[in-house]
Amino acid sequence: MKTLVQAALLGFACFTSSCGGESSAEAVLTFSAIPDHDQTMLRAKYEPVAEWLSEQLGVPVRYRPVVKYKDAVELFRTGDVQLAWFGGLSGVQARRSVEGARAIVQGAADPTYYSYFIAHKDTGLERSESFPKGIEGKKFTFGSPDSTSGRLMPEYFIRKYGGKAPADYFGHENAYSGAHDKTIEQVASGQFEVGACNYKTYDKMVADGKIDPAVCKVIWKSDLYADYNMTAHPDLEKTFGAGFIDKLQKTLLRLDDPELLAAFQRDRLIAASNEDFSRIEELAVELGLTD
Repeated sequence: MKTLVQAALLGFACFTSSCGGESSAEAVLTFSAIPDHDQTMLRAKYEPVAEWLSEQLGVPVRYRPVVKYKDAVELFRTGDVQLAWFGGLSGVQARRSVEGARAIVQGAADPTYYSYFIAHKDTGLERSESFPKGIEGKKFTFGSPDSTSGRLMPEYFIRKYGGKAPADYFGHENAYSGAHDKTIEQVASGQFEVGACNYKTYDKMVADGKIDPAVCKVIWKSDLYADYNMTAHPDLEKTFGAGFIDKLQKTLLRLDDPELLAAFQRDRLIAASNEDFSRIEELAVELGLTD
């Protein structure tokens, strides 16, 4: 009996360790997201999404938090993350680094996304339908250096409508808060006079009573562009079988739980393709932000 028990334990240990080979028990789909908000909040939002995906797909799914946008892109490049909620720019960076990577879903709002340019009330700046040229020479902050709505597109608009690089337009080196909520908080506190941020974050912070729109004012709603997306790594097909990425896309398109969708600040998800972000890629290349 003792010999049989020992043999059974050995067999179990061999299975869980694969005895030198990979087993299905070890195959984990690792999911991440760009850190466009406070880290503690992001973990609370995305871990339930990972649990839901695991239940729907029948494979273990783990959420892996990151500190910087570049961390999410780098982990995707190395294959340590196989699925990520990226911004338009970080998604382009990730897909350019991994041949065969695919944008598979985006929020229904993402094809027509926009930024807010915001200002502290003491600047005297008010909302305008055209680019607010009164921000020239002010103390200005972007969000993350790799943010689409907090850096790439605002910089493009500054160059297009202001006619200068941001450092020349504002008279100081580019400042980066690191995240949209931080940009809003820094402008609201007066640390910076003006800034650029994701419109969804600003609207949510106003709705939650976290900022006073009479103190931290929207002075311009930008032109439209494509933004966030979920991108899948081609290794998923090797790990979980041919057709898995299509299955994953269909699963995400079925997501209708408002609480889970709130993790993405979206009402629903729609199909996406790499071509949807071709304009973002062109601008990123033009501004040297693809690496």
